[in-house]
Amino acid sequence: MSTTAPYRSSARAQLHALRCRQITARSLLDQTLAHLAKVNPGLNAVVTLDIAGARAAADAADRHLAATGTTLSPLHGLPITVKDALETKGMRTTCGSPDLTDHIPAQDADIVALLRAAGALIIGKTNTATMCQDIQTSNPVFGKTKNPFDQTKTPGGSSGGPAVAVAAGFTALEIGSDLAGSLRLPAAYCGVYALRTSRGAAPIVPTRGHIPRPPGWLTSSDMIALGPIARTAADLDVIAAPAPADGAAWRIDLPAPKFTSLSQYRVGIWADDDYCRVDSATRGLLDQVTRLVRGAGATVYDSSRPVELATSDRLFRRLMYATGSVSASDEAFAADCEAADALTEDDPSAFHLKSRTMRHRDWARADEDRHKLRGRWADYFTEHDILITPAAPTAAVDDQTSVPSHQRYITVDGERRSFFDQTSWINLAGPVGLPSIVLPAGSTSIDLPLAIQIIGPYLSDRALIAAAQQLARILPTPATPPVFTA
Repeated sequence: MSTTAPYRSSARAQLHALRCRQITARSLLDQTLAHLAKVNPGLNAVVTLDIAGARAAADAADRHLAATGTTLSPLHGLPITVKDALETKGMRTTCGSPDLTDHIPAQDADIVALLRAAGALIIGKTNTATMCQDIQTSNPVFGKTKNPFDQTKTPGGSSGGPAVAVAAGFTALEIGSDLAGSLRLPAAYCGVYALRTSRGAAPIVPTRGHIPRPPGWLTSSDMIALGPIARTAADLDVIAAPAPADGAAWRIDLPAPKFTSLSQYRVGIWADDDYCRVDSATRGLLDQVTRLVRGAGATVYDSSRPVELATSDRLFRRLMYATGSVSASDEAFAADCEAADALTEDDPSAFHLKSRTMRHRDWARADEDRHKLRGRWADYFTEHDILITPAAPTAAVDDQTSVPSHQRYITVDGERRSFFDQTSWINLAGPVGLPSIVLPAGSTSIDLPLAIQIIGPYLSDRALIAAAQQLARILPTPATPPVFTA
């Protein structure tokens, strides 16, 4: 391991040091916990800890390695945190909801079980928006998580706690969830990497045990995907596995990368769009990225588009509102239906309520539109290997957790814009289940991280990670928050 403090190294570097016995799992864990104890009180990223359980698991990992000379599994001894939306056996899991304040699951979410089986030491849970339903991170149970670069800015949401934990050095690897950019928007605002994994009829990372849906439900939204957050692209390599019920016969074998050099890629670049204009700093970054990618020898296409951003975003929001109604009480849903039936199409509330209460026939037709959209993306990727877009219109925006939701907005080069414009670009991948990585690239004039998004073909997750590694070599140096080295 380098002279960098072990807990500040990448997940791969930590695992290498553990395998080579340059450090014990217990020592790495205690260093991580010491840094967390010093810095986390000012950020409120990690909200629940299981120090005793993590130390017992670390000691068991060390005993096994000492006795056998081999590691238990791929993540042997690696200390990690997981989003408080993922049920964790014996560890308080609230999803930021007062109704779940005392919820202690008797069973791990499927992904948590996979992480434990891979040897990870789960040290605690990270903060999220209440029931994952905001693009900021605050809730009545644990309060607000702060952006590690500027505490007046939001870290994004709903996976703000996971992104801050990685950026601040509390963990080298996190697992979060992403429906409407909940994983990737916080990564963009906190200067780290995040992967939204492929999602078809079934996800490649099982989602049972994710809240919401309520505890005990076996199903989840048909657009939600789980994925990793890390400080390097290489650490995004994903634990891809079928749900346990399918494991007897199904295997997930993601294709290996085809290219070893950026010069081999056909790169689409979508730098801006009238539907969701980006600010001057973000547009300047995309122009710089275009020059750098061309300079690296890649073939660049900067005018072809796979879909219309406005059409894609509208379809995504229709499907999102529909899936969000599933766990509403019968009384609440009946009230929504009555309200929706009373609205004309041009009423400002009509789109949300009519989407939320659509008939199954309407949903089936929207689903058909989704499959047609997937077909257009598939056609696009016969002539392009990856697509680069903005991650968001701006760097991290002002925190507005104390502002009523209907009064929130963002400012883009002095223009007041919809609060939800923050996710229009990263929502491109959502309805069609494509893998998408947000990666950091330099900073603004006031030292806030900037980021880009890359999207690849369905099931190209590992190839997309390789592309992100190639891009990272030529992009502007990512910003690092001062707390990382505190």
